[in-house]
Amino acid sequence: MITNPDIENYIYNLSIPEDPILLEMEKLGHKTGFPIVDRIVGRFLYIITKIKKPKLIVELGSGFGYSGYWFAKALDNGKVVLTDFSLENLNLAEKFFETGGLLKKAEFKAGDAIEIASTYKNIDILFIDIQKAKYKKAIETLKDNISTGGLVIADNTLWQGKVLEEHPDRQTKGIKEFNEYMFSNPDFFSVLIPIRDGVLLSYKLK
Repeated sequence: MITNPDIENYIYNLSIPEDPILLEMEKLGHKTGFPIVDRIVGRFLYIITKIKKPKLIVELGSGFGYSGYWFAKALDNGKVVLTDFSLENLNLAEKFFETGGLLKKAEFKAGDAIEIASTYKNIDILFIDIQKAKYKKAIETLKDNISTGGLVIADNTLWQGKVLEEHPDRQTKGIKEFNEYMFSNPDFFSVLIPIRDGVLLSYKLK
């Protein structure tokens, strides 16, 4: 864990969601070992969405919809596009959204996340949570699809602390290259927040 485990647990236990669908999704993720952003990051996504008031959110790698559900709950007048290679995951996500009354706020697209996202323009929030080696390719491909003043949010950007390793593996190298790119690119202003496994937040300047 990036932060002190006791601090992590303290924050986690402060933020028990009232929505039974979120609790069900968390239970499923923990039971199956499926990686979800979990509630600490979920609440962060919710607040950012409330502040930004986006019309279009595009997720790269949605799994069975946990992060997308947080985005959708916060949307006042917009939509979130969920993408995943697995149609099974997206079908499950759609069921959760339907039960939670959020279906009208979402689109579900199976296939290559970057290719799907490239068909959308004026993205207000781009959320990246795909294979870590593809993070830099994702932003290089999609930066012109993001609105000026739009946000990029990327999960796992501290990658269990592996970003400190001198001889990183392919996935860790991908994360490090992405982080360096986002902080050095004059088109973005970035901050890396050490919650859970690290969340990078970037504002598109132009």
